[in-house]
Amino acid sequence: MRIAVAGGTGVVGRHTVDAVREAGHDAVVLSRSTGVDLVSGRGLSEALRGADAVIDVASIETLKASAAIEFFTAATGNLLSSAADAGVRHAVLLSIVGVDRIPYDYYAGKVAQEKIVEASPVPWTIQRATQFHEFAAQMFARATLGPLHVAPRARTQPVAAREVGERLAALAVGEPRGRVADVAGPREEQLADMIRAFARHQGYRGWVPALSVPGPQMTGMREGKALPGPDADLGRQTFAEWLAETAHP
Repeated sequence: MRIAVAGGTGVVGRHTVDAVREAGHDAVVLSRSTGVDLVSGRGLSEALRGADAVIDVASIETLKASAAIEFFTAATGNLLSSAADAGVRHAVLLSIVGVDRIPYDYYAGKVAQEKIVEASPVPWTIQRATQFHEFAAQMFARATLGPLHVAPRARTQPVAAREVGERLAALAVGEPRGRVADVAGPREEQLADMIRAFARHQGYRGWVPALSVPGPQMTGMREGKALPGPDADLGRQTFAEWLAETAHP
C-alpha cells in the first residue's frame, strides 16, 4: 500500500513513517521539507497521487484557540479534499484523550479537526491518545518562572510515541472504523514527578518545585480529565523505561 503521513517529521510522525515502512508499505511524508504545505494546499495533489490511505499527525505550536482552529481547519480540510480527489480510501486522524472535556485553546482546534474528519467524504478512523512520554521534556523546557524551572502538578497516563505510530500504521492498512478505543500508557503517572526525573536525567541539579499551575489544561489534567477510560487499550513502555533509553548530555 501507499500511505501518506501528514506531519511525518514530528514526534509521532517519524515513528509512524518507520512503522509503515517496516510493515512493507510505501510511506509518503507530507511536510514542508518535502514540498507540501497543508495550510495552502501546495503540493498535496501530487503527493497524494496513488495513495491508498492517509494518516494525519500534523500539529502546530500555539496557545491561541483562534490560531489552532484556523490551522487544523485549513490543514485537515485541504488534506481531506485532496485525498477525496485522489481516490484515497481511508483517512486516519490522531487526536487527544480528553480533548472534548478540557476547555484548552489548543484542544479547541483538535475538536474542530475531528468534526472535519467526521464530515469528510473519505472513510475515516479517529484514534485518540494520551500525552507522550516526551511531554515531560516539553514541560521542563516551557514551564519556567523567571530562571526557575517548575513542575506542574497533573495526572497523566503517558504512552510511547513509537507505540502510537505503530498503531496508526496498523489502522491505516485496515478498514475505516470511525472512533476507536483510546490508547494510553500502561500506568498513571504524576506529571511533576516525570518532569523532575527528566531534569535529573539531563543532569539538571537545580530546584524544580511542584506547583498547581492555573489554566484550563493543567486544571483539567489535575482533575483527571485527560486520563483514559476503562475501555482504553494500554501500551507497554513505561515512562521510566522510555527515560532509561533516552540520550542525555
